[in-house]
Amino acid sequence: MLIALSQWSHAVAAILFGALALWQLQISARDAQQRALVTASLLTAFWGLVTAMVGYQALASEVAEQCRNAGWLTFMYTLWRQGSDAKRPSTVVSLYIALAFVMVLETCLQSLTVILKLSPGLVDTVFLSAMALRMMVAVGALVLVHNLYTAGTPDARAAIRLPMIALAAMWTYDLNLYTISYLARGGSQELFALRGVALSLFAPVFGLAVRDAKNWDIKLSRSVTFQTLSLIAIGGYLIAMVAVTSILEFVGGERARIVQIGFVFVASVAALVLLPSGKFRAWFKVKISKHFFRHRYDYRAEWVRFTDTIGRPDKGALPLEVRVVQAIADITESPAGLLLVPDATGALVANARWNWQLADPPVLAASAATASWFASTGRVIELDAVRDAADDEGASYIPEWLLVEARAWVIVPLVHFEKLAGVVVLTRPVISRTLDWEDFDLLRVVGRQVASYLAEATGQEELSDARRFDEFNRRFAFIMHDIKNLVSQLSLVTRNAERHSDNPEFREDMIATLKNSTARMNDLLARLSQHNKARAQEPRSVPGGVIANNVAVSKRMAHPVIVGGETALFVLADPARLEQALGHLVQNAIDASPATEPVSINLRRSEDEVAFDVLDGGCGMSAAFLREKLFKPFASTKNGGFGIGAFEARSIVAEMGGRIEVASIEGRGSRFSVFLPLVSEARRIDQIEQQVAA
Repeated sequence: MLIALSQWSHAVAAILFGALALWQLQISARDAQQRALVTASLLTAFWGLVTAMVGYQALASEVAEQCRNAGWLTFMYTLWRQGSDAKRPSTVVSLYIALAFVMVLETCLQSLTVILKLSPGLVDTVFLSAMALRMMVAVGALVLVHNLYTAGTPDARAAIRLPMIALAAMWTYDLNLYTISYLARGGSQELFALRGVALSLFAPVFGLAVRDAKNWDIKLSRSVTFQTLSLIAIGGYLIAMVAVTSILEFVGGERARIVQIGFVFVASVAALVLLPSGKFRAWFKVKISKHFFRHRYDYRAEWVRFTDTIGRPDKGALPLEVRVVQAIADITESPAGLLLVPDATGALVANARWNWQLADPPVLAASAATASWFASTGRVIELDAVRDAADDEGASYIPEWLLVEARAWVIVPLVHFEKLAGVVVLTRPVISRTLDWEDFDLLRVVGRQVASYLAEATGQEELSDARRFDEFNRRFAFIMHDIKNLVSQLSLVTRNAERHSDNPEFREDMIATLKNSTARMNDLLARLSQHNKARAQEPRSVPGGVIANNVAVSKRMAHPVIVGGETALFVLADPARLEQALGHLVQNAIDASPATEPVSINLRRSEDEVAFDVLDGGCGMSAAFLREKLFKPFASTKNGGFGIGAFEARSIVAEMGGRIEVASIEGRGSRFSVFLPLVSEARRIDQIEQQVAA
């Protein structure tokens, strides 16, 4: 039953892959990819036919199987070779040749059992070695399938997904088959028989995939290549281990087992010593970049890492200046770096260090002439060239302390719009090398980018200083406005004192006015101080009538002020700031009104709010002024006015959760209405009870 299943399933697989090859010959262009696909399909059909005729255990079937594997590996290599960005170095070809060598070696081992008359022990050893080598072929092929798929462009991945799935499934089946055979020390007849069935299912998958053959454009990935080479190196190491131990067992002898154990021990120790070594990994990366790629750097990966280091700092990240050094050092894999920036005189001084363990630079790290030269030329300087007298121009500008320090390697200028933002000194990497044109170009571009970050940081710092000065000037403008009002009030008191000094009531009002003015001036001085940390009080329930009366009393010496309306209403506000805001509005109303025309403060309820209406019968304001200039600093209808009072009043009211509405008619007067939250009687009683309980 199994024999019949094996024969017919392999025959069906041969027919399907043969038909696939003939179909491709009829409809496809004769390019390298199509020829490789046709060849691989024909070799698979040949393998299926041979296996159906002579069985899977025959030497001819095993040779045909290796030809099938070689055909599909050639197809995969052709896809990679035809990629638009793929380079064709001999080292890449050697990777595929290595797998071909393993397949030839496995075939030769199997041939030994036919050509030579071996003892049963040696036959068993050859069988196990052949199974191990077949596992290596399957593993290596799967690694290359993974590499080919991940190295493709997004469109190419969609196109090659089906053939890669079919190839991965085919070699995964083989890997399981040979692993079981190795562990069981004999072939599994069921799995060998069902392999023809599995392969018959893969043929339609290839048929569906070849319709998108024109989109098979593969681009080599650096990271994937490095991982692939690492896996292939591990596979080669295991192959060498199996091969040497098998040879030692084949040679035999009394001490063969001891020699085998000794070899495995030495090889394992060598692997444990080399693989964790940073110097070995650096050397490995340099060799890969040199022999496998057209360019030394993977610019996408470098740029992503660069921007993450500079622009996305984590919590507790290093300062920007240190991250600048780290970002440039990571590109060349330099272990440390130093940032020098111009001082007030233009000379370069040390500013930031990243892992810098070399000698401390002098206070004046480089002269102003050196900084000027770097700014004008923008040259990246390789210090070894200066030390070897190959760069005569740079020798006259590079400071002596850098030339003496042998581990100092490269100087990268940071130029922003022909202005030097600094220079970065990099130390020599683990694997020292000479810079080439690609290094110089990349470091020059990165230097300009870093300079823009530093310039932006400097600009942000200067903007912050300007904002602090602006805040101080804004505070000073408010205070000047209040001082002007106080001076006007005191001047009026002084003029009236000459006529009413004998009036006891006038003297009482004058003393109250002087006390109020003195308290306000002390408050102004405190607000002007940069060390003033006082904060406005939280809004609370306050009697609106009391606030209005306080404002009226403070202004009555200068102008008649009338308080009316629902003076028993309570409002949610900071009393001092509300009094200040109303004072500004009342003073503006006084300035706009004739001397005999009183100013009114009227309280009224408006739904859940209390409105303080400040009314005057003055000159009023035009609609254009209300729309375009009111509440803007330095815009005023009064001669010599600051235009600050209304602006500050609105800011104060807004901070307390209120608003100001204005209505004005030219020649008839204005009304400023301050709206603040109403405190209901029930809420006021609750607050009183809470205060008593506290």
